[in-house]
Parts: sequence; structure tokens; C-alpha cells
Amino acid sequence: MNRLNTIYIGYDKREQAYFDVLVESIKRNTKETYNIIPLYEDRLRMMGMYWRGFTVKEHANYELQKFDYLDEKPFSTDFSFTRFLIPMLNQYEGLALYMDCDMFVRADIKEVFDLAEKDFQTPLWCVHHNYVPKESMKMDSKLQEAYSKKNWSSFMLWNCEHGVHRNLTVGDVNTKTGWWLHNFKWMEDYTSTPIGKIPQKWNWLDGHSPETIEPSNVHFTTGGPAFSSWTSKRNIEQTYVDEWVQMFKEVQMEEVMS
Repeated sequence: MNRLNTIYIGYDKREQAYFDVLVESIKRNTKETYNIIPLYEDRLRMMGMYWRGFTVKEHANYELQKFDYLDEKPFSTDFSFTRFLIPMLNQYEGLALYMDCDMFVRADIKEVFDLAEKDFQTPLWCVHHNYVPKESMKMDSKLQEAYSKKNWSSFMLWNCEHGVHRNLTVGDVNTKTGWWLHNFKWMEDYTSTPIGKIPQKWNWLDGHSPETIEPSNVHFTTGGPAFSSWTSKRNIEQTYVDEWVQMFKEVQMEEVMS
């Protein structure tokens, strides 16, 4: 397999601080060189790869939010669907890791890529969470949809060369429902090869994942320190918050000094 060492990160302009810290945390914890690519929705629209329609509606607290034109489900972020363009963006070659931007890496991400060295036949790997969020709204008063495989698609290692991904087209990403995409239906319909498992430490959910697991990658799925109204639900999470805040300060200082 031709390993391209590419990492795609979901980008939302509301979460610039998260994006900056995530990129820095990846780089600080590895000796490898990765091609890190943000998934900018506006650029993908300009490229003609993303044209998914939406309406803007007002909901609780007079907040405005995008809603899918297909099923009127809410877009909780700008990267709700663009992540599924990765096999095409990677030209169906090599490996590509997708990450939500509200994550914080604490170990060498090479460990995740190494999973593919053991099994080239697996089309995709992720953490198999058994998790349904209790909150109907995300950190910034944005509504969120609870899929049966919620957060499976927030951290995915793609084997872009696997033939099953040819069944996922640009058109599908723009016209299939969020339920179909986030439940990996293009794979379920065409192959019996199961989705590979990544250890839970690589998508450790704040407020949910066991405290006994030492996280390699913290996912601030309920909000996180970048939002002033957010508070950690468990004492153990304060340690990771403190680490994130310290790195954020260092990133900000580097930007000022550059």
C-alpha cells in the first residue's frame, strides 16, 4: 500500500482555536511528517465537489443554524458531511486519517497509521463507540443529530485504495442523508468486510469514555475549553483541559512572535 501520510481535519471557522491546537499537538507528539489538510467547506464548493443544499432557520435562543435540505436535520458543524469526500480527495490512494477539529492529541499518531500495516484488506478503521449524546445542543447552541454510530465518523482511518470506497461518490456525499453517510451504508451494502477497530484511547470522549483509559487523543465533543460557557463534567478532564490551555497559549505566543 502506498502510504501518503495524510491527515484531514474538519474545519469550522467557529473553532479556529481548536484547529490550531490540534495541528500543533499532532506535530509535537510525532517524528513523522504528515500532510495536514483542513476541509474548508467554501473551497470544496468552489472546486465543485460539495454543493449540498441547506436552509437557514432560527431555533432556540434565536440562534440561526443550517438545516439539510434533504431531511431537515441540523448541520452541527461546517464539516458534518465533507469528511466523506476524503477517498476522492486522496485520489483513491494510500491512507488518510480524518479528525474532528475539537480534538487534542497526546501521543504519536503514527500508532493509528500502523494499524493498516497489519491488515490491508480493511476498508476503514474507527473507534466503535456505544454512545448517544444526552445533549440535544452542542457547545454553541447548535442543534445536533444523534446517529446510531454517533462519533464513529469523528475519527476515521481510511484505506482509500479499498475498492468499496468507489461505491461512495461525490454525488452520494451531496445527496444521501446524514443517516446513510454516518452509518457507512456504502460499505454495508457492498462488502462483508467489517469496519476495523481503533482503541478507544484514540477517540476519548469527554464526559463519556472511561476514566481508567489514558487518552491518546481527547475529543471535546461536549464543548471544551475554547467555549467560555463550557465546564468539565469530571475531575479527570481538568487535567486535559489544562494541557490544552497551555498549548493554546504557546500557539498564540508563537503567532505573536512570528
